[in-house]
Parts: sequence; structure tokens; C-alpha cells
Amino acid sequence: MSELILVPTPIQEELPLEPVAQARLLEDALKADVMILVEEHKIGRQRWLKWGLPREAIEKFVLFNEHTQEKIQSDIIKELSNGKRVYLLSDCGLPAFCDPGQRLVDACHKKRIKVTATPYPNSVSLALALSGFSHASFVFSGFVPVKEPERSDWIKKELKRPETLIWMDTPYRLKKLLSDLIKLNPDRDVFLGCDLGGKEEFLIRGNVPAVLKGIGEKEKREFVMVISPRK
Repeated sequence: MSELILVPTPIQEELPLEPVAQARLLEDALKADVMILVEEHKIGRQRWLKWGLPREAIEKFVLFNEHTQEKIQSDIIKELSNGKRVYLLSDCGLPAFCDPGQRLVDACHKKRIKVTATPYPNSVSLALALSGFSHASFVFSGFVPVKEPERSDWIKKELKRPETLIWMDTPYRLKKLLSDLIKLNPDRDVFLGCDLGGKEEFLIRGNVPAVLKGIGEKEKREFVMVISPRK
């Protein structure tokens, strides 16, 4: 199954890889239909071996960074479109968060290629990385107010911001929030990260009516909403 998988790695070199990520890489690393993207070969190799992952898989490493992205991104998208599973690791931290992986994630969404991640403890930054929206400037605005007219006034004010926006609300108000956005007709796409990292994880990106239609019966889910920067 084709998918781009972000693999967050410890910032401190001596720390172990998250167990779920390690187990998945141990299972998949040597498969023929898997590609492994690393930011720097030497650092990637050192950490890979430190985590006890198969040495043979190092031959699969493909350098993906600000110097190589323009040249190889289209080839990666082709491989994904042909059914390949691609793992993206940065030197440390969360891939696609304020690094070249953002453009790759964005390209995957535009081609309707699944993007997901191994576990990460911060839902806000994970949702932003998975959205593929620009990280040049973003605002975490917290929870949407509950009562009117404060709620509508707050949404209108927020939508005047040019940056990428990150909002949260309670699960039973997900459908209402999308409906509120439709009424205001914003010329902005949204990304929903529902039950991030869980067995029922559900991710969707598109214009607001399409996302509202796409959630179907999944309307009561823990979620983070990311709104694209103003066009």
C-alpha cells in the first residue's frame, strides 16, 4: 500500500527510537517496495545502526534534503503512485515540520497519496507536519469559543490572518465548525487530523465542503484543524 510515513526521531542522539517506529521499520526496512528517505547519509546511518535496525537497509537510503529535493521529489511521487511505501526521517525531530518534507507532504496530498506518521507526543505540531501547508508562518489559536456571537466573531477575525492557522474544538462540534466555515465562504483549504496516532486515525485535506462531506459518520472525533494560509 502506497503511503508516505513520517518517522519522528529523538533530538538527543543517545535516546532510543520510539518503539512503534522501531518495530515498523524492523518489519518493513528490507522489503522491495520500501524507500527510506534520510536528510544526511552519515547521520542517518549512525542513528539507524544505534537503533538496531538492519544494516542491509542502509543501501536503500535516499538523500532527501534542501539540496536534492527539487531533483528527486517527482521521482518519489512516481514511486508512491506505483504502490511504494516511503519512510521520511530527518536528522532529528519531526520530519516535514519546518523542513523540506513539507513540500513533499503537500505534493502527496495533491496526488491523493496517503500521509501518516509513527507516534509523536505533540498533536499540534504533528497535525501541522501532516497537513503539508506552509510553515513559513503559523498561528496556534487554541480552542474555538463555544457561544455566539463570540464564536462567529472569533472565526471571522481569525480568518483575516494571512498565516496558516491551527484550531481545536471539542469532538461533538467538529461538524458545526466545518458548517460555520462554509457559511463564511473562506477561500482556504483545511486539514483535519482526527485521533492522531490511534488505531482509528483519520486524516483528510481539501476545501471545506469536501472535508465536511468526507468525514461522513466520523464527525465525533478528537481533532486538530489546520487551515491553509490565505491566498
